[in-house]
Amino acid sequence: MEVYLFLAEGFEEIEAISTIDILRRGGLEVVTVSVTGKNRVTGAHQIPVVADKLFDETDFSAGQMLVLPGGMPGAKNLNAHAGLKALLKQYAAEGKKIAAICAAPLVLGGLDLLQGKKATAYPGFEDTLRGANYVEDKVVKDGNIITGRGPGFAFDFGLALVAELQGKNKAGEVSTGLLLEN
Repeated sequence: MEVYLFLAEGFEEIEAISTIDILRRGGLEVVTVSVTGKNRVTGAHQIPVVADKLFDETDFSAGQMLVLPGGMPGAKNLNAHAGLKALLKQYAAEGKKIAAICAAPLVLGGLDLLQGKKATAYPGFEDTLRGANYVEDKVVKDGNIITGRGPGFAFDFGLALVAELQGKNKAGEVSTGLLLEN
């Protein structure tokens, strides 16, 4: 089972890289997927990252979670990718796990995946969470969807994903190894 994290031009580097690192420390296989048609994707702060795979070349059937880092214009670029939006709807219909942080929950709101669910996002993006009950928590889990508030909470977000997929004990081990307070 794999976790797929999507990279679009202008992604928030802290949210993407921290989440990848924490998930891998938690024993999960994380595959970074470019939605740009190129493996090299540049973040919002001009840091280039080489994605593991291109969207059109990836079989997502073995996935257990899709992860969307935020950042601008990264979140808008994710939202412009029709294939990703179709995949998100498919995962949601199958009850599979979906996670988004910062501005990226706007993609989920636009697809009506947050209807009646608690969710969070970067301040100023509340109106993009169509149908959601907005809360200002660091990380919010409601059903199969996990949302994070922003880059300052990237560690909390990553640890919440580890807890969801590997259990709270594993998340605690990762947290301890990172010298975070539990």
